[in-house]
Amino acid sequence: MNRWKEMYKSKLTSPEEAMKLVMPGDCVMLPFANGIPPALLEALASRLRNGDLRDIHLFGGLTVQDSSIFDFDLAGGMLLEGNFLGEQLRKGTQEGVFTFTPMRLSQFVPVMLSRQLNGVIIQTVAPMDKHGFLSTGTDCEYIWEVVKNHPCKPRLILEVNERMPRTLGNNQFHISEVTALIEHNTPLISLPANNITPVDEAIASYIADMVEDESCLQLGIGRIPNAVAKSLTGKRDLGIHTEMLVDSTVDLYEAGAVTCAKKNFMPHRWIATFVLGSQKLYDFVDDNPMVEMLSTTFVNDPMIIAKNDRMVSVNATLEVDLSGQCNSESIGHRQYSGTGGQLDFVQGAYRSRGGKSFLTLYSTYTDKQGNLQSRIVPRLSDGAAVTVPRTDVQYVVTEYGVACLKGKHVRQRVEELINIAHPDFRDYLRFEARKMNFIP
Repeated sequence: MNRWKEMYKSKLTSPEEAMKLVMPGDCVMLPFANGIPPALLEALASRLRNGDLRDIHLFGGLTVQDSSIFDFDLAGGMLLEGNFLGEQLRKGTQEGVFTFTPMRLSQFVPVMLSRQLNGVIIQTVAPMDKHGFLSTGTDCEYIWEVVKNHPCKPRLILEVNERMPRTLGNNQFHISEVTALIEHNTPLISLPANNITPVDEAIASYIADMVEDESCLQLGIGRIPNAVAKSLTGKRDLGIHTEMLVDSTVDLYEAGAVTCAKKNFMPHRWIATFVLGSQKLYDFVDDNPMVEMLSTTFVNDPMIIAKNDRMVSVNATLEVDLSGQCNSESIGHRQYSGTGGQLDFVQGAYRSRGGKSFLTLYSTYTDKQGNLQSRIVPRLSDGAAVTVPRTDVQYVVTEYGVACLKGKHVRQRVEELINIAHPDFRDYLRFEARKMNFIP
């Protein structure tokens, strides 16, 4: 114990000194969300602003916290590459100041391992335990595996935050692996509560009717997944295998619906790769032996997902065309979020014995001119990304019902989707379908 404490003390430094370890040409890799270290990022931004560091490559994912590293005037000193856009990266990417890499979460580790890079990894971790290990807490997406397996042996610089929960799994760094570390205690970012609407409840009710007892859940974030969770409180022995652990899963646990006791694959354990929600959620995962944090290589692998019988995946999409293509990440050609793990879980749930994947959306939205528009469209918007190909879509759900598309021919798909579109747009969609010779 004293040995590890002495080693810890020898590597403890200031943010400014730690960031002097970043050299021109380095790739600086960031985790997601609360795993991003705010003090280290600010020190890195300061070096860029002072002009004593240039030509770095910053690679990161879902951002939830503001930082001056995202200021446009620093872009000349670095290439900022995002793989899932939070609010802080969205505008810069859409304006071409930053760039975006289309990438499924399951591909993060192999992509980073294939890159020849001089690497630096910076991450927030929980305080060191008596054995010399520091847990990555809420975030275990790809960093741990890159540290362990990349041939270039990236330098590991950690920000120790006593507010970071200690979680268990393949997410522990030993102090002997650490190049340098700092201490910076700050509250984690919590997401605001979503107010569930009657439309959310309508969508959730359709899904809940199709979820069996002993199903294994992956729920995305937002009002609809929260409403789905609320509708599932009467189910029995549900399990959890999800990329993102959210508050609604804890609500289901407290209601007695989630036990993980009947999971056929990795029973009695909640499997996740990152955690994002409220302080209640962070307190729940802290030192909780039920929760196992594993990398996206495992959690998001469709073949691994499929090992869970009755796997149920619930995610949101932005628009669906009449052939069944789903765009869940862009507004036209303008990138809005990212592919994330949606396609991983769509494919994995379908391969699961008794599994179901649901893509949910409101039937309409109001445009900038105040006009009502349909989210079920004849063709995807010009330049829109296809997040889930029509060959993989199983169920699409709006407040008007469920469309089952898997294995259906185009005429059937058109009818299924028109039936769940807003009534005001059904004649228009049928007219457009005839123009495209989708239906006679």
